[in-house]
Amino acid sequence: MTDSAHAEAANLAPLPDDWQRALAVVAHPDDLEYGTAAAVAKWTDAGKEVAYVLATRGEAGIDGLEPVECARVREAEQRAGSAVVGVSALEFLDHRDGVIEEGLPLRRDLAAAIRRHRPELVVTINHHDTWGTGPGAPRNTPDHRAVGRAVLDAVGDAGNRWIFTELLEQGLEPWGGVRWTAVAGSPYPTHAEEVTDAAMGRAVASLAEHHAYIVGLGEDDPREYARGLIEQMLASTGKQRGVDLAVGFELVPQSFGD
Repeated sequence: MTDSAHAEAANLAPLPDDWQRALAVVAHPDDLEYGTAAAVAKWTDAGKEVAYVLATRGEAGIDGLEPVECARVREAEQRAGSAVVGVSALEFLDHRDGVIEEGLPLRRDLAAAIRRHRPELVVTINHHDTWGTGPGAPRNTPDHRAVGRAVLDAVGDAGNRWIFTELLEQGLEPWGGVRWTAVAGSPYPTHAEEVTDAAMGRAVASLAEHHAYIVGLGEDDPREYARGLIEQMLASTGKQRGVDLAVGFELVPQSFGD
């Protein structure tokens, strides 16, 4: 893209970068690897701290594997994929894959995670009903919707000592330092993080680590599958940001009060 074409195309604002700690909270192994990992690679290269919290181990995600074995495989793949983009802090909350319930237990677990990690930026997965807009947009899954919405609530819960007071007994003091929640994969993006070819390459490698999952989808070559998907996603968002490659987010500023 030429400079003039970049300027004409830009309609997404740059993501704020005046933060040091981020917490990414999603439903399953691989959720962050579908594009968001490119931004994570950029952040960790810049010395920012990024931790991952997954609501499940993805045990219902591969039809040919029993849940116990599937959970073991997918946890290992997630740890490998996280390491590719510089993330070593990884937690699993052990909610049941496929039937995550949006309610107080999930909110409490997420608020506890936010208090443990004390991020300024929280990243989560699309909580809207669809991927994309329009009558043909694919429907989002119940787990993604439940976790994404619960994260938005848990950010406020984490800062209020009188919500989930049992967390105080566990030594988890309130944390009201979250400034934004960035929703990845949203059909309504407002901001984007520009990334390099190198960051995109690490995102491709990160997704390709989910070998058993991708083969379970019917793909013969996880690396080529990952490359084609990630390149298309980042280039498409880049056009909206007015750059070559970018990761899109719907940015939700944190509000305070009842």
